[in-house]
Amino acid sequence: MNNVVGVSFKPNGKIYFFSSNGLDIKDGDVVIVDTEKGQQLANVIMANILNKEVIPDMKNVIRIATKADINVFEKNKADAMKALTKAKEIAESLDLNMNILDANYTLDRSQLLFYFLADGRVDFRDMAKELAAIYKTRIELRQIGVRDKAKEVSGIGQCGRELCCSCFLKDFMESVTINMAKNQNISLNPSKINGQCGRLLCCLNYEDDVYTENRNGMPNIGEEVDTDKGHGKVISLDILKRTYTVLLDDENDTKYEVVLPSKCDECEKCS
Repeated sequence: MNNVVGVSFKPNGKIYFFSSNGLDIKDGDVVIVDTEKGQQLANVIMANILNKEVIPDMKNVIRIATKADINVFEKNKADAMKALTKAKEIAESLDLNMNILDANYTLDRSQLLFYFLADGRVDFRDMAKELAAIYKTRIELRQIGVRDKAKEVSGIGQCGRELCCSCFLKDFMESVTINMAKNQNISLNPSKINGQCGRLLCCLNYEDDVYTENRNGMPNIGEEVDTDKGHGKVISLDILKRTYTVLLDDENDTKYEVVLPSKCDECEKCS
């Protein structure tokens, strides 16, 4: 059995898992971890996760960070911001259509990583050579998406609250689809279903399972159905209440609300 810790490299960032390496680690500790890019400083989000399985190739926590480690990290952070400014100047001089958003060093300065936003592919080879000549370390430029930018910049969503991605979401909802909006009977107006990043709202995923379950057995709007009051056409749905309104084929154009059994009523677990 091996203890595992979950760490994050930035506030509200994705959680990565490392072997505790036998160290006494607590939530909130700052640790140095071994990554594919070299040593990095990280914050412990979850400590002492008991793991009964052997996970191959899991990297180790090297040590709990010392004051000297934190001082090095802060210096690297300041130097990376200077490198960011320089990288923007080089990109402009080379007429590269890219927006460089962030830069950071690994703790041992074995790598300097830049994140940038661009509409398409960018040939940054000349830029990487210039940066490597200046900073004498391995340079990596990584293109990110508009959702990553929204997470970094933050903002206020349609709900009036801070963007989910910048305050609590660790991973983006990659599986968000237009069918979720249709499933929830939401207007397909882009201003209603797209977030600040211009992509589909992550929150469409939050309740989709409930809508999918409740919608089971319900007709579609425009569908012709038979009811206890006669034949008619479905003109509206209330998915959460599991009701739908039918415009009956009679002289008075009567509207009749059909109430389906709730999923709780159908469930046999409680009965």
